[in-house]
Amino acid sequence: MIRSLIRVLSLTAFGIAFLPLGAHAASTQVAVAANFTDAAKEIADAFKAKTGDEAVLSFGSTGQFYTQITQGAPFEVFLAADAVRPKKAVDEGYGVPGSVSTYAIGQLVLYSTEAGRVTGEETLKSGTFTKIAIANPEAAPYGAAAIEAMKALGVYDALQPKIVQGTSIAQAYQFVETGNAELGFVALGQVVNAKGGSRWDVPQSLYTPIRQDVVLLKTGEANAAAKGFVEFLRSPDAIEIIRKYGYRTGE
Repeated sequence: MIRSLIRVLSLTAFGIAFLPLGAHAASTQVAVAANFTDAAKEIADAFKAKTGDEAVLSFGSTGQFYTQITQGAPFEVFLAADAVRPKKAVDEGYGVPGSVSTYAIGQLVLYSTEAGRVTGEETLKSGTFTKIAIANPEAAPYGAAAIEAMKALGVYDALQPKIVQGTSIAQAYQFVETGNAELGFVALGQVVNAKGGSRWDVPQSLYTPIRQDVVLLKTGEANAAAKGFVEFLRSPDAIEIIRKYGYRTGE
């Protein structure tokens, strides 16, 4: 009986000594631009599989997230849809100096769930639709890029009455998916795996490149999981996922 008890205690001690690293897993709160939703989810899964740490993701518009960050939101990492706000975060004391980097370069797409509806710039010039969705250009860089592209094509004034704005690129996409708009400007990453429908990859010459930067926030400076997630975005595993969703990278 005593020998059996000693053996059990020994095995228990052995098990404790060799607990897997995941037992000490940490987590980090990450604010992610809505256009990057699907890619971020897959990257977070890969990050957890690699490190045992968890990236808890929240999705929304870049502008709204920045406002929340300045008001004390507990985010530790900020994946923006532009390069302006991560730099601003550092300049205004919310971001860690030297932590800003470009994790993706976005592609603007004109998209419809209807096959054959979108054929190219002529779709915009014909104006044979009642509603076109874009993200709020004040809060979402993809919305600003959409307006820039329409102005470059000389169709903005004619199409302005038909524009419906979503609070984020996710809502703009939802307008198209639900039929509240026949077509809309979205991110390639949102529709790269879509079945059916039609799309036009808007030439990058028509809008300023959508450089999406990440910044480690001061709230996450002491969190190894937060720093690890920022570093993981530059890993071959993450870069492969980012490119799979139609984004370019600086690598």
